Amino acid sequence: MIARGLAAGALAALALAGGPASAQSLRTLDGKAFTPAGADRKVRALMQAADVKGMAVALIRDGHVAYLRAFGVRDARGRPLTPDTVMYGASLTKATFAVLVMQLAGEGKVNLDRPIATYLPKPLPDYPKYADLKGDERWRRLTLRILLDHTSGFANCRGLEPDGKLRFHRDPGRRYGYSGEGINLAQFVLEEGLKIDVAAEMQHRIFDRYEMAHTALTWRDDFADDVADGFLADGSVQPHNRRQSFRAAGSMDTTPRDWSRFLAAVVREEPTGPAGMREMLKPRVFIDSATQFPSLTEETTDENDAIRLGYGVGWGVYQSPFGRAFFKEGHDDGTQNYALCVAPRRSCILMMSNSDHAEGIIKPLVEALMGETALPWKWEGYVPYDQAPAASAGTPAPR
Repeated sequence: MIARGLAAGALAALALAGGPASAQSLRTLDGKAFTPAGADRKVRALMQAADVKGMAVALIRDGHVAYLRAFGVRDARGRPLTPDTVMYGASLTKATFAVLVMQLAGEGKVNLDRPIATYLPKPLPDYPKYADLKGDERWRRLTLRILLDHTSGFANCRGLEPDGKLRFHRDPGRRYGYSGEGINLAQFVLEEGLKIDVAAEMQHRIFDRYEMAHTALTWRDDFADDVADGFLADGSVQPHNRRQSFRAAGSMDTTPRDWSRFLAAVVREEPTGPAGMREMLKPRVFIDSATQFPSLTEETTDENDAIRLGYGVGWGVYQSPFGRAFFKEGHDDGTQNYALCVAPRRSCILMMSNSDHAEGIIKPLVEALMGETALPWKWEGYVPYDQAPAASAGTPAPR
């Protein structure tokens, strides 16, 4: 049994990566100073209040990891979560894949706005996986940018459809609606149309380059010695899913240390270069949906107009008080990950948790450790734990 309270969970050692922040001083973007020990206390207190079993937090300042700690436990046996524990990346996979696509675009190997029909040797519905689209010529309007900015018109996943079949709910490119199907189709286009080994390219260009030794797109047996299970909202524990097939929409396993190193490189503009970064964070459409999920909601709002909430290539974007911000969630049963960066400041926060309850502490942690960034928390569904209504029995949507 897990001991009550987070004092029983082990605290991982601080990992500094040569950045400007010392072990004695960190600052929010609005200038409030705090110590690593103060950050530790804040994280622990919020985790205990919201019953979050395990969480790792990284802070990036001036493009370097300045703080990286893990708290709590990784499994029902009470073993400690550490910065090197293998955790499910979920939809952080999408953002990682998007960086690869931007690299290919920068090299002229793909054009984000070219119809995918021009890359495929035969019509998309002629492939068994996409036969559901036969008779609907709107597939010809799809581009890699449309697939990666979630304006494909597809549901999040075809399994949510009453008949399990893929279909268009909107004309491509018209309106935002989060869709893992669109991301997986982008992967299919690269692999089938351009014969690019996407997994090998991500390994070489990203995982190897940034020393992400414990990151992979499918399960590796050497992960078994230090892997996180998921704690569900009802208190049950879900064993880590040892995924055997690569999906760009969300199959990646990674560690807090690995992905924070990658995120720091992204905010330094290393993988894409400055021009690629600008293109990746350029929204083609702005978001007027009242909430991110359900992904095809028709309810609209103007609440996010002031921050110009939108979606770029694989990342959400908005205008913070400190400049252009970009973010990505990684969510599934027993997994709550969140990354937020403010590009001009080269500053980020990464939170990775194996507990469903972590959704309730994302907003207060961002405010405590990054400052008032105008986070679109209502739209993302990150209602603070002390404001949330009683939990429902519904299954959360992967994102």
